[in-house]
Amino acid sequence: MIVLKISNASEVIASKMGKFLERLTPEGFDEATIEDVLLKKLMENLQTEGLKGEVASVKGLDLEGKHLVVQDGMHVRRHDTF
Repeated sequence: MIVLKISNASEVIASKMGKFLERLTPEGFDEATIEDVLLKKLMENLQTEGLKGEVASVKGLDLEGKHLVVQDGMHVRRHDTF
């Protein structure tokens, strides 16, 4: 299993949309948008290599150093099979 943590979603949205729109956009929306784009591109690249599997965006799971932190209310926000 691979865990990937996106830590600069706000900066990416700001660079693509501009600082003004970034300030109007909630942090959670930034993360969800970046995760959705990343998952789509990741699945495309893995399929090109002939790999099959599943990917998920999970809310309430955090990576802190070498520890996975599970928060109350953890749930799968998006799940796709490729």
